[in-house]
Amino acid sequence: MNDLAQTIKKLDDKLSKRAIDLDPGGYFIIYVDRENSLICAKYFTNIINDKGLAVDPETGEVIASKVQKSRTEETLFTARSAKELCVKVIEENPNCSLTMLDHAAYLGREFMRAEIALIQGTEYVQD
Repeated sequence: MNDLAQTIKKLDDKLSKRAIDLDPGGYFIIYVDRENSLICAKYFTNIINDKGLAVDPETGEVIASKVQKSRTEETLFTARSAKELCVKVIEENPNCSLTMLDHAAYLGREFMRAEIALIQGTEYVQD
């Protein structure tokens, strides 16, 4: 890895550790479906409690980021590219749940990372 790439990776790693406000409109789990050559984004609803934590609207339980608990997505979006996925999630979706610009920017970055991983055949792990 060259010096510029190392500098950018170090900056990205630092920024990934910053505190963020969660979008009360919901969240997305992004993954790559290699068999069908698709980028996928599962949309889930949530409520933000008075402590700023995301909770399941059905159970009231805190949604832990490190613990995988089975929930059924509200919508599954799939696309062949990051741009197509952005169009489907934001432009063509009459029920677009994004309420925060930083969340939209984050999704754009993650969709691009997933697209690159799909093209290069590398692992994609959502930030």
